[in-house]
Amino acid sequence: MSTTDSGASAKNVRLVSRCDQGGRSDGVQVIVSKGHAFIGHMFSDGFSVVDVRDALHPKTVAFVVAPPNTRSHHLQIHGDLLLVVNGPNIWAMQQYATQADYYAKSLADSFKNREQPFGAGLRVFDISTPSAPREIAYLHMPGFGAHRIWWVGGRYAYVSVHLDGFIDHVLAIIDIADPAKPVLAGHWWLPGMWRAGGETPPASFGKRTALHHMITAGNLGYSAWRDGGYTIHDLSDPMKPKLLSHRNYAPPFGGGAHTPLPLPNRNLLILADEATTSGCANGLAYTWLIDVRNPENPVSIATLPTPAEEDFCAKGAKFGPHNLHENRPGSLQTEDTIFATYHNAGLRIFDVRNAFEPKEVGYFVPPPPEKIVDQRPNPTKIIQSCDVYVDPNGLMYLTDTNAGLYILQYEGH
Repeated sequence: MSTTDSGASAKNVRLVSRCDQGGRSDGVQVIVSKGHAFIGHMFSDGFSVVDVRDALHPKTVAFVVAPPNTRSHHLQIHGDLLLVVNGPNIWAMQQYATQADYYAKSLADSFKNREQPFGAGLRVFDISTPSAPREIAYLHMPGFGAHRIWWVGGRYAYVSVHLDGFIDHVLAIIDIADPAKPVLAGHWWLPGMWRAGGETPPASFGKRTALHHMITAGNLGYSAWRDGGYTIHDLSDPMKPKLLSHRNYAPPFGGGAHTPLPLPNRNLLILADEATTSGCANGLAYTWLIDVRNPENPVSIATLPTPAEEDFCAKGAKFGPHNLHENRPGSLQTEDTIFATYHNAGLRIFDVRNAFEPKEVGYFVPPPPEKIVDQRPNPTKIIQSCDVYVDPNGLMYLTDTNAGLYILQYEGH
């Protein structure tokens, strides 16, 4: 372990620069396109654009405001189009007693403060001029809005969204053949989620079953359902996903299935379970390696090693997986190396060439944030690394709940 001049600890990773995102230092999903980083925010109602063509001197060039009380924390880009989710900024609108309460029951049962207006749906922007996104469409979807989205071009986008009548986020298929007129073309849910249709959640749903998001590879879709496990779908008919398999490790494990990253050339799925409690109160969360050569019978074969160069459970705040670099077109696409955010353990890099014995080969743990902008209950001045995007040259863009954008260079193999 080495300590950088910034106070971070690092292995095989070099700090290039840091950006406060125009004073809005909360960040969630980041995607780099056209030399600009597009960053969704957790608490600031909108998204930011940072010019990163000079990685040593990133410059915030735009902040696009969302409607009042509305988060735009997740986004997707292809060509000149940017798709941005809209949903309630629940942390500003309603104070849960603890962060863990947000994960303790379905959104329809926990989110009570519905009187204030908010946007619920999907917005489409023209980013032919990256520093000046121009809205060209809005698809309203009645309910509590969208959470995350997967779209890498083509006709269909796959969105996790709460629709009226359901207990939590389900899968929505959006037809964007005409980007100026997106259409809700289909949806899919786990049986038991459609309360208005008389369905009752089974005991297997655990505390909270909700789609976090789907990632597609070829004609297959891989979906993470928080405490509801994960599913694999046949998408030969994109508007009518066919269930091939459904697995759930919770219990005995803690649940929180968050990011399903397929490695299609190796018939592997990397599944990150989100750590949702401070101080490991819900036990350790893991990132699983799953053999999916037979998508109707997936088999877990290993987990990524848990970071251990210090006692992260005792460090404070959340420790464990959050998100994975998702191998998007235009980014670094590798099936040998996994880039993952681990909350208070920062950015971790893993070699998975031997899928049965993955190894950690690098990390970067930022110092404590300079200030707290986190609106959730009892925030602590502890790093909470959120998302990572890696460009083809190995430059890594790391977001955080409070600490802004870190630009890093991987110097491993």
